[in-house]
Amino acid sequence: MNTAAKRVPRWVRIVAGLVALLNLAYGLAGYLVPASILPGLNADTPATLNAAHIFSARNVAIGIALLIVLIVGVPESIAIVMIIRLLVETQDLVLQILAGATLPTLLMPIVFMVIELVVIVTMVRIVGTQHNAADGQATTLQPSSR
Repeated sequence: MNTAAKRVPRWVRIVAGLVALLNLAYGLAGYLVPASILPGLNADTPATLNAAHIFSARNVAIGIALLIVLIVGVPESIAIVMIIRLLVETQDLVLQILAGATLPTLLMPIVFMVIELVVIVTMVRIVGTQHNAADGQATTLQPSSR
C-alpha cells in the first residue's frame, strides 16, 4: 500500500464504500424493477424503460468507480469521484425540488450530500498535507488569505 493510500482514514473507506454499494444496489434495482426506483414510472414503452435503464446505468457506473478508487486509495481520485457524485446528487435534488418533492423526500439526498462534502473536504486536506510535506513543510492545508 502506498503512502497516499495509508493516509486515507478507515472511516472514509467504510462510509464511501457503503455509498458505493448503495449506488450499485439502487442501480441494479432499477434494471430489475424500474418502478422501484422511479415511483409512478410506466415502463410500458421502450423509451420510458430506456430512460430508467440509463438512470440505473449511471448509478452502477458511479458505484463501480467509487469502489475502484477506494481500493486504489489515492485521495485525489476519491475526491474526484465524490465530487462527481455530489454534482449528480445536486442535479437530482434540484430536479426533485422543481417537481414539487416534499421535505421528507428531500432529506435522503441532503444527507448523502453532507456525507459527500465531508469526504471531499477530508481528501482535500490529506492532499494538501501531502503537498506541503513534499515541499518540506509539515503543515496542513490552510485557507488562502486573499
